[in-house]
Amino acid sequence: MQRRDFLHYLSAGAAVGMMAPFGNVLAAGSVTMPGNTGANGRVVVIGGGMAGTTVAKYLRLWGGTGVQVTLVEPNPSYISNIFSNKVLTGERTLTQLTYKYGTLTSKYGVKLVTKSVVAIDPTGQQVMLNDGSKLPYDRLVIAPGIAFDALPLSGTAANQAKVVHAWQAGAQTTSLQSQIKAMTKADTFILTIPAKPYRCPPGPYERACVVADYLTRTAKTKGAKVVVLDANPGIQAEVENFTNAFNNIHKNITYVPSAAITNIDADTGTVNTSAGAFKGKVVNAIPPHKAGKIITDNPLLASAGGRWAGVNVLSYESNTVPKIHIIGDAAATTQPKAGHVANAEAKVCADAIVHLLRGEAVNPSPMTNSACYTPITNKTASWLSVVYRYDPVTGTMLPTGNGVTESSGINAKNHEEMLKWFSNLMSDTFA
Repeated sequence: MQRRDFLHYLSAGAAVGMMAPFGNVLAAGSVTMPGNTGANGRVVVIGGGMAGTTVAKYLRLWGGTGVQVTLVEPNPSYISNIFSNKVLTGERTLTQLTYKYGTLTSKYGVKLVTKSVVAIDPTGQQVMLNDGSKLPYDRLVIAPGIAFDALPLSGTAANQAKVVHAWQAGAQTTSLQSQIKAMTKADTFILTIPAKPYRCPPGPYERACVVADYLTRTAKTKGAKVVVLDANPGIQAEVENFTNAFNNIHKNITYVPSAAITNIDADTGTVNTSAGAFKGKVVNAIPPHKAGKIITDNPLLASAGGRWAGVNVLSYESNTVPKIHIIGDAAATTQPKAGHVANAEAKVCADAIVHLLRGEAVNPSPMTNSACYTPITNKTASWLSVVYRYDPVTGTMLPTGNGVTESSGINAKNHEEMLKWFSNLMSDTFA
């Protein structure tokens, strides 16, 4: 099998065949919904991102009519973080990256509740909503994504507001796009990267590349510079490809490792770090990450250093609270925090919950995968891939084979394949 075909296979609905015993694999343009599979119960899912939407869909697709699924998500739609870097350069719009939940409800029978969760009662097994109503559950899945630590900012409120992370697609993406467009050839764009773990390991380096490419291609910004201040000791993903990109393709990028932020003066655009002070016209500071608020507000759930949720990766059930599962970026696992991984974790979780509702043991050797394409310019891209398998000795998901593999080059063909990968992944989650 060609590697590009392998990546497509893992990205599309066929990937479920590695994990699901029920044979309900999506075929092009059709869905086979099962009747009663012997699984019966109420599952509430909190969070409608890549992980939450996928688990809700596959709980119904594999669990059948006996599994009632309710998705609690206060927003009427989801904006993809994947490809949001292309919004900064005008190659995509937020509208093009917006996905709604209509198919989830009409085709799969998931009940959508557009409310906010205010509390969880694990003893009574119910979720309390902001309108005072309660949702009882037999199994609860929490997929809250990430939250951010506050940055050490100084300066006027107006200037502090210009220092955005744009690491969750939305209003900050638009703000950063406007700031980049206002740059001139004499300006500098500063990007800060937090210490790992953070969402999408190659993402910040990708952003540096696409912004540097945009500045070079635009007449009024040709000559502008990009400075990458990385709190980590080195590039965290696709080391060979990004090193090549920084050294040979984008000569306007300066990469500075081990540069942890100590203070950002928003009035002067000065970023003070452990590696020195740097000044820029635009400061794009990505703060340190932690699990979404619903996890960190609950000490029992935030069992991994108070910042992440410790889980059993056979089912993603909490290590400390029974019948509550945490998937996606909020979970503390050996897998990267990324949209493709969230999709894969959701399928393992859905499969496990269906087995548990049938009174059966869960799959003792689940597999997941991480596949990611990265735009380097507006016409070229690279990729990485790795397959994880459960290791019973460590109780973790470990890379199989040669571990993480990255493309041997940066080229236009990869860019074409990237578009197919994205389409497959988003279709598998939302269609």
